[in-house]
Amino acid sequence: MKAVKKESFPRAEIGILGGTGFYEIEGIRSIEEVKFETRFGKTSDAFITGSLEGRRVAFLNRHGRGHKILPSKINYRANIYGFKMLGVERIISVNSVGSLKEQIKPRDIVFSDQFFDRTHRENSFFGEGIAAHVSLAHPVCPDLSAVLFKSGEELKLRVHQGGTYICIEGPAFSCKAESNIYRSWGCSVIGMTSATEAKLCREAELCYATMNLVCDYDVWHEVEEPVTIEMILESMEQNTQNAKAIIKKALSSLPSQKESRCDCGQTLKNCIVTQPDSIAEKSKEKLRFIIGKYIK
Repeated sequence: MKAVKKESFPRAEIGILGGTGFYEIEGIRSIEEVKFETRFGKTSDAFITGSLEGRRVAFLNRHGRGHKILPSKINYRANIYGFKMLGVERIISVNSVGSLKEQIKPRDIVFSDQFFDRTHRENSFFGEGIAAHVSLAHPVCPDLSAVLFKSGEELKLRVHQGGTYICIEGPAFSCKAESNIYRSWGCSVIGMTSATEAKLCREAELCYATMNLVCDYDVWHEVEEPVTIEMILESMEQNTQNAKAIIKKALSSLPSQKESRCDCGQTLKNCIVTQPDSIAEKSKEKLRFIIGKYIK
């Protein structure tokens, strides 16, 4: 695996956000490590690019190699902007979560389509002289999520389509009172990362789908033991293998972006409310990979 200079980094079509080992999917070819810094700072790690099922892909470990970065400390803006710089059009996010529903069992996989964000993070590329307001009514790409769900079904895995992902700040897990309140709100799973990524992907006009690997029942369950890090690590290995299988199968059947019926690639259209002649050149340059087709 070799490092590539910024001036010559390879292009990718599909981004995969996950943890350690996802770039070790059987069959991936022409692997290169790409290191560069974005206008929003450093990404969590180097991007690992390659070819899988005939598609150019870029992998990124959101917590860094060795799992060194807490959810609140991830530079989400740099990560998503880095994918954009590589030419990525779709992002598959793989997350470990806790279940908030009896019927969603440990080692199930949930393709959430809604979010409840309880965090207080930098979750927008805008500000600093540019205001934009995108719609988040449907924060997940329906086409991308549907292909992933169907792939899981065809592999005969325990998969669930839809549901609300509640995103908490962390790094501590919830107390029982919080967990039960989230259940009363109708949330399906709980995690610490995906909602922030979804918001940024919408602003960056990227298709986004989240594949949530269920490790436990959080702390609400009266029979199961409360969530522990040991419990999560035990479930992660099998979950990771299942997620890799879904990704590989989905890539082989995913239509090209031109054939997709979604409108994720136009979600910023008419959403920038700042007058173009009021935007400083340095702000335009900083957001060039996002607003360049609308504001020169």
